[in-house]
Amino acid sequence: MARILLVEDDPQVGELVKRFLEKEGLKVAWARAGREALERAWQGPRPDLVVLDRGLPDLEGLEVLRSLRELDPLLPVLLLTGRADEASRVEGLLEGADDYLGKPFSLKELLARIRALLRRAGKEGRRRFGPLELDLEGRKAYLEGEPLRLSATEMGLLLALAQAPGRVYTREELLERVWGPEFEGSERVVDAYVRLLRKKLGDHPRAPRFIETVVGVGYRFLGE
Repeated sequence: MARILLVEDDPQVGELVKRFLEKEGLKVAWARAGREALERAWQGPRPDLVVLDRGLPDLEGLEVLRSLRELDPLLPVLLLTGRADEASRVEGLLEGADDYLGKPFSLKELLARIRALLRRAGKEGRRRFGPLELDLEGRKAYLEGEPLRLSATEMGLLLALAQAPGRVYTREELLERVWGPEFEGSERVVDAYVRLLRKKLGDHPRAPRFIETVVGVGYRFLGE
């Protein structure tokens, strides 16, 4: 799962962006000031991409950008700003930003730009959850480095669950995501395929590594 460091001091914008990106399967750490962002980048898990607001309360966004470049010259950085004039865009790009998005912006456009930057950096397309690795583009799975022989339906179910680790999916949601809205079968189909998937993953329902049953609701995928 790609790690995004969001640097935004506006609580409403920050909360909205964080919730949206996490719903789309990205892991988001939210820093509300420049120094906090640099501490997180230097001391915490290294982000795969930074979404950086230029107007911060303590440090100017470009100053944060320069410090991030010292940490990792190849770290993708997308600048957010209310200053969308050409001079400001050029200044940000010359300082090392990889992309630039003016406020107000569309969340879908933000996600598309993030995905594009992650692909260019080679961070998109694969997700690792401990010993399990998913190839999203190739729709393949590997456990302990060995390929898993999954049917198309099993792979679809695994990818649906792993899209947002920690989120509980109801059986009804999984039916619609994997089998489609026109499917007329029972929700028990989901239970049957979860059992098959667990067997191939070596996952035990009483001590799950990957798929946890939420009694009376559905299932959730465990993993960072």
